[in-house]
Amino acid sequence: MAQQKILLIEDEVKIARFLELELIHEGYLVEQAYDGRTGLDMALEGDFDLIILDIMLPSINGLEILRRIRKHSDIPVIMLTAKDEVTDKVMGLDMGADDYVTKPFAIEELLARIRVALKRRATTPISSLLTVGELKLDLAKYAVTFDNQPIELTKREFDLLKYLMENKNIVLTRERLVEAVWGYDYTGDTNVVDVYIRYLRSKIDDRFNKKLIHTVRGVGYLLKDEA
Repeated sequence: MAQQKILLIEDEVKIARFLELELIHEGYLVEQAYDGRTGLDMALEGDFDLIILDIMLPSINGLEILRRIRKHSDIPVIMLTAKDEVTDKVMGLDMGADDYVTKPFAIEELLARIRVALKRRATTPISSLLTVGELKLDLAKYAVTFDNQPIELTKREFDLLKYLMENKNIVLTRERLVEAVWGYDYTGDTNVVDVYIRYLRSKIDDRFNKKLIHTVRGVGYLLKDEA
């Protein structure tokens, strides 16, 4: 099996060197960038399996790098930063991060999160196109359209819609949706599902006057394929 390649974008040289040695020890190939501009260029031009991305970077900050990466790729991105405010985490995750680790961190935890992210990517279905009627979700292009009209979604909205489409015509409980989209270690309220369902409905059902996302009272939600 070919070695998996990780791009590390981190401006603190001591942390970057420490991580490089640990990742190499675990069998990964590692390339590094110490500023945002270089990191963005490498991310867009290189062939990586995962990116570890700091937020506070010279020239271009990590969130802007993430936004630009997500226009072209769904490569796993783990945010690594000293910021630990909930709002910063939410912003990073909504903009497309797969995970978020704050400094100081235990290297064992970061390595575990890397393994999970890489495993999740490896088990992505071969078929990159999901369809429900006129609604289409393209995993390869990271794009959603309805009747060929583009729909702009955050990373979390995209992941939720993807799971609903993969399980079309199946009633999904809030708990199951939380586990699939937010992860098993999510400790918040399952009402977060209701919030994001509203977001999807406003961008799809309401906008196109087509009821696709249905509520099963007392149970959860399903995406119904009328065909």
